[in-house]
Amino acid sequence: MKTLQYMFLIVSTLFITSCEDVVDVDLNDENPRLVIDAAIKWQKGTAGETQTIRLSMTNNYFTNDVVQATGAIVQITNSSSTIFPFIEVGNTGEYICTNFVPVINENYTLEVTYDGETYSATNTLLATPEIMYVEQETVTDVDGSDKIQLKWFFQDNGAEDNFYLLTVKNPNKVIPEYGTLSDEFFQGNPMFGFYSSGETESGTTVLLQVQGVNEPYYNYMNKLITIATTNGGNPFATPPVTLRSNIVNQTTFEKYPLGYFSLGEIDLRNYPVQ
Repeated sequence: MKTLQYMFLIVSTLFITSCEDVVDVDLNDENPRLVIDAAIKWQKGTAGETQTIRLSMTNNYFTNDVVQATGAIVQITNSSSTIFPFIEVGNTGEYICTNFVPVINENYTLEVTYDGETYSATNTLLATPEIMYVEQETVTDVDGSDKIQLKWFFQDNGAEDNFYLLTVKNPNKVIPEYGTLSDEFFQGNPMFGFYSSGETESGTTVLLQVQGVNEPYYNYMNKLITIATTNGGNPFATPPVTLRSNIVNQTTFEKYPLGYFSLGEIDLRNYPVQ
């Protein structure tokens, strides 16, 4: 049986304190850009009618404060011109739809109107295979410590080219971990995600997830994860370079937003570590 494994990479940052002269660097602040977090995920076995889109603005490099983008008009339209409105909850920058209708292979168009400008993107909701089973193994690391390794298996569809986004949420870590996977050399074979961690103990429940995505989003996430290795493994931290997405500013083209509009069915497994 041919399989493909993916190792999630975590880069730890080492802070070194020493006596040094303070150097003031004058950095030019770029005009704030809109950040659109529009990942529509339909969990298998659910109706998928409740979906959330989050809007915020980029901020100064030296601050971690999040500036919410409030007062926007947000909606998604399907190919039959049915409009699904997303209504903001208070002034939180969080916009929720409670009547969304997810359909596999349906095309959807996102439209966001904010501060006099309109942003839009179109994408297709793709199917995702089921997680069939999970395997666990404990190995001894080079330093003599034990490390838990998990594999979650799913069956690739051999009739088409497929791309996957893999996610692991470990309660012992603040930030979820991500990876991408392609069936380029494993068409129609069982495939698996691979996760290894020395911070996972027996009794910990780890969330394992797989999502079918299209090739452009696969490429986007590949680049984002690579950038994230300089941000402590967080793909949603402020990147050192600007990564263009599929969302276009229809009013002022050069004022493009950050973020991505994606749709996909997801399957997940809450796995209790033995």
